[in-house]
Amino acid sequence: MPVASLSPPSLGHCCQKSLPFSLKSSFLSNPTKTQFSFALKTTQKRASSHIVSMSMEAGIGVMGTKLGMMSYFETDGTVVPVTVVGFREGNIVTQVKTSATDGYDAVQVGYRRVRDKKLTKPELGHLGKTGVIPMRHLQEFRLQSVEEFETGQKLAVEEIFKERDLVDVSGTTIGKGFQGGIKRHNFKRGQMSHGSKSHRALGSIGAGTTPGRVYKGKKMPGRMGVAKERFENSRL
Repeated sequence: MPVASLSPPSLGHCCQKSLPFSLKSSFLSNPTKTQFSFALKTTQKRASSHIVSMSMEAGIGVMGTKLGMMSYFETDGTVVPVTVVGFREGNIVTQVKTSATDGYDAVQVGYRRVRDKKLTKPELGHLGKTGVIPMRHLQEFRLQSVEEFETGQKLAVEEIFKERDLVDVSGTTIGKGFQGGIKRHNFKRGQMSHGSKSHRALGSIGAGTTPGRVYKGKKMPGRMGVAKERFENSRL
């Protein structure tokens, strides 16, 4: 699914360039309350900061916030569903790791400015050591070379990505609550007529005496969403 990159406000998502290069579209869309984060989830409670490592081959990436969806028309008239991503204050290099000091080369990037009281003292100390603003999310990108990066450097999305680039996007999906098998696992429902009494019910969930239990991992109704997802080769 294509991803349109904006620069207005929003929250936590992370993009990495995937093989070739290409886009930066500017679509206007009203921000929604749905926040799809590249690396972190957004809930009513305070989301704890954590570090996630990405692949070395993909290179440097950025974090952003999903603003909503829209349609984009190609020159041949094809309608393409597009995800609009915005960028809050952040995408600043908070730490540069080298083989000499840490055993590997990586760049740590911070995203989404918050008030000091939203972070713990160790987090504030870590960010204060390099003199950067307090940020909620930290993302680490392992690289083959970190010579061109320095702490406090701001990553410009328009310089990293170009129009029609292929990128890998990962983030936490929106929570959908407790859902049945049809919505959660795309099960087929039963007949609605001809005397059928099984419409959206799950049906049999296992054998009888042997094994005499339900196998672990059985697809059943349950909480849906709030899961880490990754979409590869999305076109900007």
